[in-house]
Amino acid sequence: MAADGATQPAFRDRYYTSADGLKLHVAEYGDPLQPWLPVVCLPGLSRSARDFHALALHLSNHRHRPRRVLCFDYRGRGLSEHDPEVANYNPLTEMRDILDGMAALGVGRAIVVGTSRGGIVAMLMGVARPSALAGVVLNDIGPVIEPVGLARIKTYIGRTPAPDDWDDAVHIIKRLHGGHFTALSDADWKAFARMTYRDEDDHPAGDYDPALARTFDGVEFDRPVPELWDQFDTLKEIPVLAIRGSNSDLLSAATLAAMGERHTGLESVTIEGEGHPPLLLNTPILQRISAFITQAEGSGPPIDAVVPVETSAFDLDARPEASTEG
Repeated sequence: MAADGATQPAFRDRYYTSADGLKLHVAEYGDPLQPWLPVVCLPGLSRSARDFHALALHLSNHRHRPRRVLCFDYRGRGLSEHDPEVANYNPLTEMRDILDGMAALGVGRAIVVGTSRGGIVAMLMGVARPSALAGVVLNDIGPVIEPVGLARIKTYIGRTPAPDDWDDAVHIIKRLHGGHFTALSDADWKAFARMTYRDEDDHPAGDYDPALARTFDGVEFDRPVPELWDQFDTLKEIPVLAIRGSNSDLLSAATLAAMGERHTGLESVTIEGEGHPPLLLNTPILQRISAFITQAEGSGPPIDAVVPVETSAFDLDARPEASTEG
């Protein structure tokens, strides 16, 4: 509780400026001065920081190791500005944005949790800045991306109808994903909708630049998708936890097995009844990720968890009055 009896906000909205001048958003949970390893959460292609609200609350309020959690919105998603240059909606540019944001917020090294596109960004970080990675959680993504999954994503990115209300939002989400998410409760579906759409005066609204659909232009799904084994191999010296939805059409069971053969220390978990990507909502998977982070961290806090840096050049804007809605 705050000194005046008001409830402290669950997170703070922070902003920094990209190298090409866009205002980019980060939801920051927890005390920035906690000595434990911070966690950086990177969402999927059209997703936002809201996908990690439950995980961020779990980690930042841990009984023994409460830690700082930074949930990023890529350019063109969530509360980050849209980019007029559609070509900039690519993993390399997004990786540079994330590294700039980590520097702006004084994070030199972290555990990275990457869902789908976020896992690709994490693997690219292993090439460009391996020292920034203390460990990686890959949520339903690997070096081999199944074309059938990409083709399905293309059918709805930028093409999903606007919902009339929150009940309609749940109906749309079920229609799009019900075949792959067979174990969700009614509460889970409502949470899925709230994670997908922005709340504008209690009305659901789209939360990404529709121009993202154009990034699929020219992609031929009958041709092999470039594989990322070289990028994945850069993670061999750090702890990796791979999560797969049992109904995933983007990460196959065979690819997950091959990842374990190349990274002998890789841990993996399959979430039954969920597709691409698992929602990271319920207690068992939150506890599993937390245990992985604790094990990767070791018995004591690392000396390089917090790195003081000069942030003024990044146009950092802290907003402690942020909404508690995730």
